[in-house]
Amino acid sequence: MRALILAGGFGKRLAPLTQETPKPLIPVAGKPILVRQIEWLREQGVTDFVIAVGYLRQRIFEALGDGRKLGVRIFYSVEEEPLGTGGAIKNAEPYLEDDVFIAVNGDIVTNLPIAPLVDALSNADAAIALVPLRSPYGIVEFDGDGYITAFREKPLLEGYYINAGVYAMRRDILKLLPERGNIEETAFPELAKRRRLRAVVFRDVLWRSIDTLKDLEEIEKVLAR
Repeated sequence: MRALILAGGFGKRLAPLTQETPKPLIPVAGKPILVRQIEWLREQGVTDFVIAVGYLRQRIFEALGDGRKLGVRIFYSVEEEPLGTGGAIKNAEPYLEDDVFIAVNGDIVTNLPIAPLVDALSNADAAIALVPLRSPYGIVEFDGDGYITAFREKPLLEGYYINAGVYAMRRDILKLLPERGNIEETAFPELAKRRRLRAVVFRDVLWRSIDTLKDLEEIEKVLAR
C-alpha cells in the first residue's frame, strides 16, 4: 500500500518562512514536516511514498531524494500549476498502483493509526479521519448567578469534528476526480450522496495542522512536552 502526500502548496500564511522553503519542509522541533510524516507512516508499514510537488519542488527533491536515507521508496508527481487536492490526486494516478492507498495533506503532524481507515473501506470507497474541533479561543464558564467558575484554554468542542487531512481510498475513486479542483468539493460530496464515504473518529491522538506561525509555535510546545 502506498501513501500519497500532497506537498505542492504555497504556504502563504507561513511567510516569510515559505519564501525559500516549501511548507512541508518547514522544521517542527528540528525535523521537517515531511520527514515526520514519512516516519509516522513507515512505522505503520508503509514503505512506498508518492509526493505530489509543485512550489519549490527542487528543494524537496534535494532534501528527500529517492527516500533511501529514510528507509523508504519515494516517487514524485509534479504539478506544473496548482491543481487543487482532487486534481493533485488525479495527477498522481500513474503512481497509485494498489487497490487501496493513503492520502495525506502535507502540512499536518499526527500520530493517528491508519489501520481503522483502511478497515472502514470494507463497505466504502473512501474514509476520512476526523478529529475533535479545538476552539481557537479560551472558554469562560460561569454559573446561573453570573459568577465566573472556570477558564478553559482552547478546549476540544465535544460533538464537533473536523477533517484531519488523512484519508484511505480505493483506486476506483480516481474516476470521480477532476483534472483540477478540490476533492472536498467534487468526489467527496458525490461519495457521501451514494453512502460510500465513511467517517473514522480519532480521539486522544496527536494532531495539528501547520497553517500559521502560531500553529508552528503551538505544536513545538506540544512536542516539547
